[in-house]
Amino acid sequence: MKLLKSGFLLKMTLILNPKNEQYEAVIGLEVHVQLSTQSKAFCTDSASFGNEPNQNISSVSLGLPGALPLCNEKTIRYATRLGLALNCKINQFNFFDRKNYFYADLPKGYQITQDNQPICIGGSLKIRLESGKEKIIILNRIHMEEDAGKSIHNVDDEYSYIDLNRAGVPLLEVVTEPMIESGEEAAAYLTELRKLVRYLDVCDGNMEEGSMRCDANISIRLKGSKELGNRCEVKNLNSIKNVQKAIEYEIERQIKLTERGERIEQNTLNFDAVTGRTSPLRSKEMANDYRYFPEPDLLPLVISDDFLAEVKREMPVLPEEVLQKLTKEMALPIYDALVITSEKSMADYFMAITQFTNNYKMVSNWVMGPIKSYLNEQQLSFDDFKVPAREIAQIIEFIDAKTINYTQAKDQLFIALLQQPKKTVNKLVEELHLKINENADELESYIEKALGKFPDKVTEYHNGKKGVIGLFMGEVMKLSHGKIDAKKTNQLLIEKIESLK
Repeated sequence: MKLLKSGFLLKMTLILNPKNEQYEAVIGLEVHVQLSTQSKAFCTDSASFGNEPNQNISSVSLGLPGALPLCNEKTIRYATRLGLALNCKINQFNFFDRKNYFYADLPKGYQITQDNQPICIGGSLKIRLESGKEKIIILNRIHMEEDAGKSIHNVDDEYSYIDLNRAGVPLLEVVTEPMIESGEEAAAYLTELRKLVRYLDVCDGNMEEGSMRCDANISIRLKGSKELGNRCEVKNLNSIKNVQKAIEYEIERQIKLTERGERIEQNTLNFDAVTGRTSPLRSKEMANDYRYFPEPDLLPLVISDDFLAEVKREMPVLPEEVLQKLTKEMALPIYDALVITSEKSMADYFMAITQFTNNYKMVSNWVMGPIKSYLNEQQLSFDDFKVPAREIAQIIEFIDAKTINYTQAKDQLFIALLQQPKKTVNKLVEELHLKINENADELESYIEKALGKFPDKVTEYHNGKKGVIGLFMGEVMKLSHGKIDAKKTNQLLIEKIESLK
């Protein structure tokens, strides 16, 4: 009984419970993507993050009488770009609506959004699970809207504070069909969507800063049933890990209630990342609660054929296209390709190196290995990496030509290059005296000294302990200061020790 109280074993017990296998989850996600525009959706206020509270405001974002909105053209451009990338139908005639509700952090008392005629209809996004399984997530729509401000409740015991800097910041709400089946699928979908908006340069994807926020609508039903159960919406999840944890907890909670014969109330829920539990915020609103009607202060939005063609011409290469290039044209393993394409800056740097060398696997090894390790240690991104791509290619060329070995390149040359990024690899190889010693007589001498130093290990080798060859290689490396061809030396070492029988 004590063992079953541990969080991990309890979770596993619930997952393996045969009763749980009678049910399936039906999940739809609504992801708010904050656009990387300089100004807000319907006025010229700054949309920058991190300013002092209530600095980025004006009569429009405060909703003062007589203040009129003006549509931000870049919001429309970014929405169209994302819609094209997600295979949506672009609605060339659409309009804005008012969504009426009272929140303290929404000063107008309504939100400008889109209801009946969103800018993007349908669409899809392919996800990959850890098992290697692929699935197409179907989208319902993408619509444009403005964000609300931020209520702050932890500054004063008696009062709440309001920061309206975010009020009016442009958002795209990306809505899936209810076809996601698990927390893992939801996490994979968010990972792919975040990657895509970064490649498109429409959003920085920083969930910790609120640039992407997710609402998850979750219900359960008996497997094979067509009828959806009452759904609960978990609001404002601000990390991929929290989305997965909230969904997994909520599925288990709803199954327990159903098994006890209790009703699942259709509530809006909060998720506490510390406890890992959901709790009610309020009863779930329905669409008619919002009293949508067309926004009277904005004309219908007509997207011309010329505008649409222009956005298509400006489309960057998408992550799936890069992935296919890496696996099919460059013959990289799918694992390498997924890691490289996970960050646009990493993929860009990889492609930059391949302009100077066609040893694609070695480029992949360097990008995913020494370079990424260094950046992680320094808490930097590939955008911050100062070493020119051609110098990494030069290191690879030297290794391929056996001018230096990999150990020298990684432990000496690369470190020197990080410290002196303006110096060339050619210059550093000379200064550090790294070129492999091709003198056969010297190599023979190193091997003989290594074998002579450990005669008992030579005997062990001939008695079947072949692993001692590593000891001799280490000694040769030490004597030569690492300036040897390891593969060639290993072969010569074996030949020499075998001749001593």
